[in-house]
Amino acid sequence: MKLKITTIGNSAGVILPRELLARLRLEKGDELFALETPDGVRLTTYDPTLAQQMGVAEEVMRKRRTLLHKLAQ
Repeated sequence: MKLKITTIGNSAGVILPRELLARLRLEKGDELFALETPDGVRLTTYDPTLAQQMGVAEEVMRKRRTLLHKLAQ
């Protein structure tokens, strides 16, 4: 899909067609992340920082399952 860079105020932006927004399940106000890859730049809804943080949280929850269960009571 070819996208055109356009002027938005004093900045530049890309208008995403409705079909692309639907395919990415995005709405106005949602965030996209630009990830550099060997093939270029990839736009994605995937947040690598959040994924790493969630991985750490899941590890803590596995290790401290009994303590978390007691705290929940």
